[in-house]
Amino acid sequence: MSHQVSTEAAALLFDNDGVIVSSIASVNRCWKIWAAHYGVPNADKVEIAHGTRAVEIMKNLAPDVDPVEGLKLIEDMEIADVADVEVLPGVRVLLTSLPANRWAIVSSATHRLLVARLQAAKLPEPEWIVSADRVVNGKPHPEPYLLGAKLIQVAPEDCIVVEDAPSGVSAGKAAGCRVLGVLGTHNADELRAAGVDWVVASLEHVRAESVAGGLKVTFDTV
Repeated sequence: MSHQVSTEAAALLFDNDGVIVSSIASVNRCWKIWAAHYGVPNADKVEIAHGTRAVEIMKNLAPDVDPVEGLKLIEDMEIADVADVEVLPGVRVLLTSLPANRWAIVSSATHRLLVARLQAAKLPEPEWIVSADRVVNGKPHPEPYLLGAKLIQVAPEDCIVVEDAPSGVSAGKAAGCRVLGVLGTHNADELRAAGVDWVVASLEHVRAESVAGGLKVTFDTV
């Protein structure tokens, strides 16, 4: 049953794809072409684990491919394929309401790709970005969200992570953050199985306002 939650946080740490923008169509197109290029069997049926870094996807699909070459190719392909990247509901209003020093993006995409998607969606770059190429370990490891909290200079337990994928939920929880799940790429049961604290239908149902020491965040759960 839906109910309203109101809580405080020092900062919000957002995943990008599936939370702020949607580029699922581009991801699926590009990885199928990439797989065919490297002779992966049944390339046209390749399915990508959403919320996973490209370097891990490559290891699973084609472990013999040179990682530098393979990563450069998929990165270039996805950067060139941003025409149908779209801003998800409620994002512009929510981001506009946040002070610049109270949020960051923590993504499994490379920095170059993340910025290309933000630009395609006509969204501003945040002051702090944690991209795939800034960490040794990607989600579901806690390192990305620990770094996000460190950049903003707040404790992880004082942050709320906003995620759409189980791997990201697991990363946020492992970092000691509270996690707000957004429906879209996964259903509520999948997010709850990963340990999410709350689930909302979209960011249209999330509001934030500045208070002493951080943010007051209010949302309607599903």
